[in-house]
Amino acid sequence: MFGLLFIYYIGKSFYDLAGLYAKTQWGFAIFGVLSYYAGTVIGGLLIGALILLAEIDIEGTSDFVFGLLTTPFGVLACWGFYKLLVYQWSKQPDLFGTDDVLDANIMKDSPDKF
Repeated sequence: MFGLLFIYYIGKSFYDLAGLYAKTQWGFAIFGVLSYYAGTVIGGLLIGALILLAEIDIEGTSDFVFGLLTTPFGVLACWGFYKLLVYQWSKQPDLFGTDDVLDANIMKDSPDKF
């Protein structure tokens, strides 16, 4: 149950971010959730490699513990992707605020702004 709520809030935050910058909302919500899962997979591979290198006996360990160990990697990947999108989208030029566009003053005054 906790996992479903967590995935919901990740998707919602990416959905809202994409709406703020007028991007496809559902696509980026899905990419946000996929970034979380990609981070957990990469984290699991790193933890598995460390376990093999350290020759630790893990036969009695449950899958729940491994899930808890990989969750920070997923959160970090999701947060990094979110910050990357904010950085990329915020440095795009605002066509309505520049004078490089012909009739920019008309576009500033238009109520619908396309």
